[in-house]
Amino acid sequence: MKTISILGSTGSIGKQTLEVVSTFPSSLKVVALAAKDEIDLIVEQAKKFQPRLISVLNQEIKEKVLARLSSTKVEIHTGEEGLLKVATASEAQMVVAAIPGAASLPAVLEAVRLKKDIALATKEILVVAGEIFMKEAKTAGIKIYPIDSEHSAIAQCLKGEDKKTIKKIILTASGGPFLRTPIEKFGSLTAKEALKHPTWKMGPKITIDSATLMNKGFEVIEAHYLFELDYSQIEVIVHPESIVHSMIEFVDGSIKAQLGAPDMRIPIQYALLEERRQANLWSRLDFTKISQLTFLKPDKQKFPCLEYAYEAGKAGGTLPSVLNAANEEAVSQFLKGKFNFAQIPAKIKEIIAKHQNKLSPNLEDILAADKWAREILKQG
Repeated sequence: MKTISILGSTGSIGKQTLEVVSTFPSSLKVVALAAKDEIDLIVEQAKKFQPRLISVLNQEIKEKVLARLSSTKVEIHTGEEGLLKVATASEAQMVVAAIPGAASLPAVLEAVRLKKDIALATKEILVVAGEIFMKEAKTAGIKIYPIDSEHSAIAQCLKGEDKKTIKKIILTASGGPFLRTPIEKFGSLTAKEALKHPTWKMGPKITIDSATLMNKGFEVIEAHYLFELDYSQIEVIVHPESIVHSMIEFVDGSIKAQLGAPDMRIPIQYALLEERRQANLWSRLDFTKISQLTFLKPDKQKFPCLEYAYEAGKAGGTLPSVLNAANEEAVSQFLKGKFNFAQIPAKIKEIIAKHQNKLSPNLEDILAADKWAREILKQG
């Protein structure tokens, strides 16, 4: 029995994680949940999975949730302290990191120090603090199980292989909803249009990141740290069908690919069950119904965020933290209707151009750079 804490239980990944837990009740047990402010869903999850403790956004949400869970013994905490309590719950052997953005970084780092394995969906943790995080993970001797379908695919393709024989890895990108939209129309695209992802079921922030290809850029940085590869060994290609999740090309010219239906429960299950395969009822591919598999080069002019991520990753220091913070704020403004789609990469470019990069940063430097970028973007 694997005991788990989930950070972000009411988000897309969190809800699908709980579906996996429900499917394997003899193998998985939830001991703690961290959510935001979806009161009905939090209460439903608490009653069904009976965690010892949960965390919510603030005191107001806590009181409303507590009133509906008064007959239970669940502990309820709030804010950053609550997030930390969930991540470090003594019973938890594994922490599922599934809160978008870098807000959960301190809590997840503390979980690592307590030698808890990490099922990682929050790629921003590695984007902003990859060097620190991986060093802590190595010191603690814990395992990191990637939940992103692309990194799960690479991990599966590496089974039985010597990492020294990798020539390059190939991360596939769906291209998002605007793959074939002329760049001249980007200034008039709305959040409603951007949230219509063609193949994946995801939360709003990552769906917008997919539309700009920033998500794929973040995955490049994530892959750099997870698999200890140079950026020159990480290639991105657009694959609209989202059937081939990623590939590895080896030095002898052989290529291994991992394929599957675009269903996040599959890589989530693979992570939670620690790479053991068990039968499930998730989506299946029918190759007789797939008319074609398409592969395209990313259009750097239309989607410059991918290149920004490569540049920030190679530069290192505090620049990736600034990139992430600027992106989070720009996407937030776009979702509120304050920015148009074309302004997302434009605003990000402005912020990273103003930043004075600090190499070999500590956690305080990284968090300060994050705060600086958000304040600059909010100012205009």
